[in-house]
Amino acid sequence: MKPSLLERFRLLDNFGHSLAAPAYLFHPRKVEEIAEVFELARQSGLSVTARGAGRSYNDAALNGGGIVLDFQQMNRILAWDPVSGRITVEPGLTLCQLWQAVLPDGWWPPVVSGTMTTTLGGCLAANIHGKNNYRMGVIGEHVVEFTALLPTGELVTCSSKHNGDLFRAMIGGFGLLGVFTSITLQMKRVYSGLLNVRAWGVPDLATHLAEIEANAPEHDYTVGWLDATAGGRWLGRGQLHTADYLHEGEDPNPSQTLRVEYQTLPNRFFGLVPKSLLHDFMAPFLNNPGVWAVNTVKYLLGKGDKCYRQSHAAFHFLLDYVPNWELAYGRGGLIQYQSFLPKQTAADAWREMLTLSQRRGLPSYLGVTKRHRPDGFLLSHSVDGFSLALDFKVTATNRSRLAALLQEFDRIVLQAGGRFYFAKNSETHPETARAFLGEETLAQFRRLKKRCDPENLLESDLYRRVFEKA
Repeated sequence: MKPSLLERFRLLDNFGHSLAAPAYLFHPRKVEEIAEVFELARQSGLSVTARGAGRSYNDAALNGGGIVLDFQQMNRILAWDPVSGRITVEPGLTLCQLWQAVLPDGWWPPVVSGTMTTTLGGCLAANIHGKNNYRMGVIGEHVVEFTALLPTGELVTCSSKHNGDLFRAMIGGFGLLGVFTSITLQMKRVYSGLLNVRAWGVPDLATHLAEIEANAPEHDYTVGWLDATAGGRWLGRGQLHTADYLHEGEDPNPSQTLRVEYQTLPNRFFGLVPKSLLHDFMAPFLNNPGVWAVNTVKYLLGKGDKCYRQSHAAFHFLLDYVPNWELAYGRGGLIQYQSFLPKQTAADAWREMLTLSQRRGLPSYLGVTKRHRPDGFLLSHSVDGFSLALDFKVTATNRSRLAALLQEFDRIVLQAGGRFYFAKNSETHPETARAFLGEETLAQFRRLKKRCDPENLLESDLYRRVFEKA
């Protein structure tokens, strides 16, 4: 690769299509090409941002006027041991490619996001959590080691015991200290391609959180859908799902269910309508009355208690059921706001937030709840409590009102002792980051930044928005 700039100029956007920024786009295939781009940036006076699949809901993978390194072509499996379940991959490998490689041998990734299109480098940079956070923690807790290239040219190997400070800061560090070049992960042994799933309705927020609290320790996965359009005594109503691995011998035909073909999501809805067209059918309903009606029907149909078996891919990757579903939100795109609240304060804080959004005429169109536990990573978002992710439609007429609402959400969350996730919220201010991370954490991050990136080559729109003045 001979780095040059003008022919690489592109307009990139975030996953929600609510933000966009022009940048010079490079697709490295090997470590030496990354080093060449760092040198080009140094000579050109430009900053560099790492990008995986571009699935962040905010500006974490945008770099207006700078260079973006798209890692999707560095996607090889470097080593796989089907006996121990350890795998070493390049950062551009997707979760889809990962589970397809390991599942036939009886393994599954220990932590996955709601979509299988994310890259492993992006997963580590954001330190993703799944529906099993309370049981298995964030993905960083399953990293054996990684190698990373620093802007100084140094190639470092990090684990929890070797370069531990970098290990805990680069995982969840959004590519601001260095870029991953290889990742070694420990997979989870499974004996079936199926999960035992239970689904049941919950009538209000208090019941919703109480039942997540009660069920999370008892099941491998626990997740909730919350109807953010319902008010009054129905505020916080929704549906909960738990899922458990099958024990050895429970699946009568594991050789079939562990096959990749068995896990593949169907490309037609009810076997008739191509899923690639569904976002066009969804669009007319993505308004306040339409979503309220759809959510009400969904809640009423989900009030019963159902138990069934479901494939791993079908349970985990709900966001992949409808290709390009985010396009249904229209030209303005969507913003996702995720807050993490201690279990003692979550109910009151979220009651205030949901009520406020409805009063302002800006209800969330999708709410997802999970149970969490703390972790030891430097820029951690986790708490001993719950998270609530809320999707908001952005339009030309509501953008400023929505930004003001989400900043009020920040105030409520901070007063309740909560935290935030830098892969989601796009309205967070430096003052908010300083308040929930604390001066000691930010000082440690700055020391590592100076050590790993003394020329400040690694920046992003997220960095300039949140960290530069924090």
